[in-house]
Amino acid sequence: METMLYKNVYLNEVSTIAGPYEKKGPLGSYFDKTYDEFYFHKKTWEQAESKLIEESIDLVLRKLNKTRFDIDVHIGGDLLNQIVASNYAASRLKIPFLGIYSACATSMEGMIIGANMVEAKLTKNCLVTTSSHNNAAEKQFRYPVEYGAVKKKTTTFTVTGGTCAYLSREKSMIQIDSATIGTVEDMGEKDAMNMGAVMTPAAASTIYKHLKNTKRDISYYDLILTGDLGIYGEKMLKEFMEVEYRLKLKNYKDAGTMIYDLDNQPVFAGGSGPACAPLVAFSYVLEQMKKKELKHVLVVATGALFSPTMTNQKLSIPSIAHAISLEVVQ
Repeated sequence: METMLYKNVYLNEVSTIAGPYEKKGPLGSYFDKTYDEFYFHKKTWEQAESKLIEESIDLVLRKLNKTRFDIDVHIGGDLLNQIVASNYAASRLKIPFLGIYSACATSMEGMIIGANMVEAKLTKNCLVTTSSHNNAAEKQFRYPVEYGAVKKKTTTFTVTGGTCAYLSREKSMIQIDSATIGTVEDMGEKDAMNMGAVMTPAAASTIYKHLKNTKRDISYYDLILTGDLGIYGEKMLKEFMEVEYRLKLKNYKDAGTMIYDLDNQPVFAGGSGPACAPLVAFSYVLEQMKKKELKHVLVVATGALFSPTMTNQKLSIPSIAHAISLEVVQ
């Protein structure tokens, strides 16, 4: 049951909205919309993040020439306490809403839930949203950015962005072929400034189980994209896969190392946050799929399941990874 195969679920449309650092990164031109500052004409960062979700939904609906009344269900989540960015956006949109949380793996959790509902004909369609905001997340999980706290080189930089995906049974070029639900892994890592080390075991476990359950060789995929392991986590995953599963990762990249110019932007070990994986997957990667330069892509969103309360109690940090397989079918 951890891996599901789909026959009639398609990714019909997406939207991507990004902040100022992402705009200046190497993928800036691929996003639908970008901002030059962090407030987005709102009073607080949390309100700004909620606006990202609303705008990402509006963008998708405009692309589809649909209204919110055409949508059966909205599935979404974010990093903030009680997923308030998503909840406040949902309160204004009035679409039936399922709020979810898997930290930075939330995007693919939402895709899996939506794909299951569409495949089972429980809904005709759904919207899946995800967001994160650098300043809002830093304030909640580490230190307010105004403090200017010193950070380690292994620290990742929370991506500011919002994404929306529309799934249905209506055939399109991109099909959701299969999905693997991850298990929570905990290897005893306690450093909240080293998310790559925390999430590597979960990413490795999900990739291995997906390949095993689908009976596919690792070379089947033109690209395996992890969510936000960063520079050090990317290297650790390659080593972990070889040692633990005797698998050599091929055609592998991490969204956290792709979204920024690591040599010229002050982002430490790379990008992180719930929006990191879908911003890269639904912009640059999807564009390559539409050009048929990539035909089989496995997106593995990774999440660290911790809170400041638990880390202050000196507990280790568990993690999870969920995977969605995207295929070009037309």
